[in-house]
Amino acid sequence: MKPFPADFRFEQIETGGATIHTRIGGRGPAVVALHGFADTGDMWQPLAAQLVAIHTVIVPDLRGMGLSSQPAGGYDKKTQGVDIARVLDKLGIETADLVTHDIGNMVGYAFAAQFPTKVRCWVVMDAPLPGIGPWDEILKSPMLWHFNFRGPDMERLVAGRERIYLDRFWNELSANPQAIDEETRQHYARLYARPGNMHCAFEQFAAFGQDAVDNKAFAAKGKLAMPVLAVGAEKSLPPPRRTS
Repeated sequence: MKPFPADFRFEQIETGGATIHTRIGGRGPAVVALHGFADTGDMWQPLAAQLVAIHTVIVPDLRGMGLSSQPAGGYDKKTQGVDIARVLDKLGIETADLVTHDIGNMVGYAFAAQFPTKVRCWVVMDAPLPGIGPWDEILKSPMLWHFNFRGPDMERLVAGRERIYLDRFWNELSANPQAIDEETRQHYARLYARPGNMHCAFEQFAAFGQDAVDNKAFAAKGKLAMPVLAVGAEKSLPPPRRTS
């Protein structure tokens, strides 16, 4: 994998409940990019390389993932939305464009719903939001058995076999498995094999029930006011029904 551009720096930012490993580089209007499962903030390197000339780019690892700390709790996306707000506060950034993928979408929604004045616009890619739209139908998909794959015995099954587990996502849930090369697979397998990281990743999924409750409460207050661009493609989940 290519490294982030040379002018990026790396900070460990305290948010009150976690220490968030954050990549920061460039200058100009801020862009925050949030990753999902089976990768870390490193996934955004190609985008960061394109944006760094005209934007300040902020790329955190979500709590418990990548090189961020592994707190015992706080994996509900409402709490993680606060993490992102505090990262921006510590960096002195008042507003940013938001770009998210997979579980990053869920954190992004919670962030935008709680701190709408901090988000100028939001680009959301590929994953649904718990409790929003056809969530209950999405949960019935046999492809999404991993939403409920967690617990001590599941962690024992995966321990030492993180690469096998991650390969399932890259091979079965990607449009073009060959696009995820061996170097990239080894990189993420090493990160997810760090002690505690897979447990914390499973906790992201375990929080979906609470996330659904929180998201319904956010949605009941009305639509997000900022422009939102939802991006999908041929191999994405079925497009959600339009909701009012």
